[in-house]
Amino acid sequence: MRHRIAVVGGGPGGLTFARVLHRHGYPVAVLERDSAPDSRPPGGTLDLHEGLGQLALEKAGLVAEFQALSRPEGQAMRILDTAGTVLRDWRPGPDERANPEIDRGQLRDLLLGSLDVRWGREVARVVPEAGDGVVVHFADGRQETFDLVVGADGAWSRVRPAVSPVTPQYTGVTSVETSLDDVDTRHPDLARLIGDGSVAVYGVNRSLVAQRNSGGHVKVYVKFRAPLDWHADVDLADVEAARSSLLALFDGWAAPVLDLLGHGGAFVHRPIFVLPESHTWAHVRGVTLLGDAAHLMPPLGAGANLAMLDGAELAESIAADPDDLDGAVGAFEERMSARAGRWARITTAGLERLVSPDPADAVALFDEVQRS
Repeated sequence: MRHRIAVVGGGPGGLTFARVLHRHGYPVAVLERDSAPDSRPPGGTLDLHEGLGQLALEKAGLVAEFQALSRPEGQAMRILDTAGTVLRDWRPGPDERANPEIDRGQLRDLLLGSLDVRWGREVARVVPEAGDGVVVHFADGRQETFDLVVGADGAWSRVRPAVSPVTPQYTGVTSVETSLDDVDTRHPDLARLIGDGSVAVYGVNRSLVAQRNSGGHVKVYVKFRAPLDWHADVDLADVEAARSSLLALFDGWAAPVLDLLGHGGAFVHRPIFVLPESHTWAHVRGVTLLGDAAHLMPPLGAGANLAMLDGAELAESIAADPDDLDGAVGAFEERMSARAGRWARITTAGLERLVSPDPADAVALFDEVQRS
């Protein structure tokens, strides 16, 4: 096969695609706008599901390496009410590996290996040619032609406009993230509250989740229903102003829960956007999408898993029939769309229940999905 293939985006989906295709002996250019792997924080922890993210790693030949890095104990989940009463305290069994956790940075490094990543290559747009080939236009004015360009560049994909005019829409639910470092030494009471995995607290139309990462690092996420410009009068870069505003939103909650915000560092606003549940597009020769670029949905644990499986399956489809690149891509798009549609419906319904007027609905959802 002499196809020139590029994937835009060096996240879990793009790297999995490149790694699996590389495993089959085919080169892929990974175009990543970041200047280096560590140019910005990699984000929090991911739970990789059996049959999704773990299956993708199996296709990439990385299961043993993943198992050595992952944290099965991170599957633990504790649920409190706003008064601090423990409602659920689930802990995984010794052989439970349905959704073990791994830090995003560790997963990135695992997938990178010896891949051809072109750092600092920000894509501005992608233009399919009338004949064969797709032109990638870079932000610095350069351009390059490929036979296939895969958009794995997330919610605000620069590749998506080549196949679809659809853009993400705000769900009405926003999220703010903060973090704690060295929690076991500096905040032992909060470390005990969080446990080995996560602690979640659900109130009326709002929630707070604290999730343990490796190395004593904890990510804290609050979600609540609000207009997109809810913070218009608050400078979120002012840590104390942001903290005060958030504490007011959660006024009356138990003091130990509020301490998760009280000790947090910088606050990052992450409003939740989605693509339509049934987002599809007419096949365009030489261009396709995977992951959030194709099927952005509420962040309830499915996104990275789906992106990785998308990438692995697209790579396998190409490797299985390299003489019919366009046919392989078209067949993949049909399979991906059907799976993504199911998960989009699941996660959309889940967000409605987790940030709900009735907090009991969130606990009921946990009971429905959690293994006994």
